[in-house]
Amino acid sequence: MAIRLGVNPIGWSNDDMRELGGDTPLETCLAEARQAGFSGVELGHKFPREAGALKAALAPFGLACVSGWHSAALLERDAAAELAALRPHLDLLRAMGSSVLVFAETSHAIHGDLARPLSARPVLAADRWAAFGARMTALAEATLREGVRLVYHHHMGTVVQSEADIDALMAHTGAAVHLLLDTGHATWGGADPAVLAARYRARISHVHAKDVRPAVMARAKAEDWSFLRSVLAGVYTVPGDGMIEYPAVFRALPGYAGWVVIEAEQDPAKAHPLTYATMGRANLARFLHEAGMTVAA
Repeated sequence: MAIRLGVNPIGWSNDDMRELGGDTPLETCLAEARQAGFSGVELGHKFPREAGALKAALAPFGLACVSGWHSAALLERDAAAELAALRPHLDLLRAMGSSVLVFAETSHAIHGDLARPLSARPVLAADRWAAFGARMTALAEATLREGVRLVYHHHMGTVVQSEADIDALMAHTGAAVHLLLDTGHATWGGADPAVLAARYRARISHVHAKDVRPAVMARAKAEDWSFLRSVLAGVYTVPGDGMIEYPAVFRALPGYAGWVVIEAEQDPAKAHPLTYATMGRANLARFLHEAGMTVAA
């Protein structure tokens, strides 16, 4: 099956720092996503959250609803309470025909705080992983029964950031929990995304493609910047504009047939969204071709 290429609106209008692209209309994002050649978009804070209105917003541009982020609190509530909190989002994704749910644990997370350095991010004690994983597995089984696969988004500034965190998550969750491989967060978090792709191939059902500018990342680490300060400085960019060897990542995902989504947050005043989206899609299609994968028209 062919890979489908999507984009996250965060390059036009940032969700964690809403003043970035705050004046950009949703229609501009959708029109430029289509112009750049994408066939689907993930949700952002400017999107309607009622199925009829969302379908009406996407239809003029021929864009599918790929998925959308859910901020979870499984460290503070059980699976039943989390499912209740998730219900409106899950029902929307189901109505839109989305097959995956982007899920991240955000209890005590600091990725949305411009002032707090990444060294202050939450770290889960070894004896808490089993209960956390059991709750997530129960939740993932519940969403899967409704036709939507939970894909876990490891993320800087959260409890699942490093390679060790990802390994612990995968070791303590059941088969219903899949991984969203984010190339940029993996790299910055100290992991090789190609190694993660090979290690967890059977449980990877979604890919976020962002690149990393190594000089910015090195300074962010050396000076212990916050996540958002690093983003403002340009730590992330689109595939092909940084250090990640994308063909190696895709060669480690034989048979993958889901979405590959560019999710490259930058300051749109510095990185023109349409220009970067167009460049990123062209690079991504080339990398997939080099890896022997087929991209859907």
